[in-house]
Amino acid sequence: MTDPSDKTPAFLCDAMLGGLARWLRAAGYDAKFEYGIDDRELIRRARSSGRIVLSSDGPLFERNIIKDGTVPAVYIPQQISKLEALQFVTRQLELPLRAPRCMGCGGKLTEVPKHEVINEAPPLAFRNCEKFWRCGRCGKLLWHGTHWQRITKRLAEITPAN
Repeated sequence: MTDPSDKTPAFLCDAMLGGLARWLRAAGYDAKFEYGIDDRELIRRARSSGRIVLSSDGPLFERNIIKDGTVPAVYIPQQISKLEALQFVTRQLELPLRAPRCMGCGGKLTEVPKHEVINEAPPLAFRNCEKFWRCGRCGKLLWHGTHWQRITKRLAEITPAN
């Protein structure tokens, strides 16, 4: 369940939008995704967790619980790329870029002192990076290498200015 005191939107993406969930995490939003989740279960989980449903499934939006706004949802146009979908969501909901989350699981990242990761970080990353982060949910170690630089550039190109 999301923290009720935190007004930052959190998302539950349907089975077609796993790539969008990862990009929302990079943009700083908690976004969950489960491949093969059925519509009824998606709505149940969104309602119990306070998450906004993101879906490209037209019939889902015909359900009364979605139509009446009990469970907030945003229809994502079909046939657009995951980056176009991210741009659509950030514009539709007027979302600024936030501190990134783990792209794998959506957990919050906490900075870890460099000396603590000497035996864990790849040698090249340890040599070239000064800052490291650990995901509070899955424990993965992260750093801002060239991959992150490309992600940051794409985010800046498609999201509204802060």
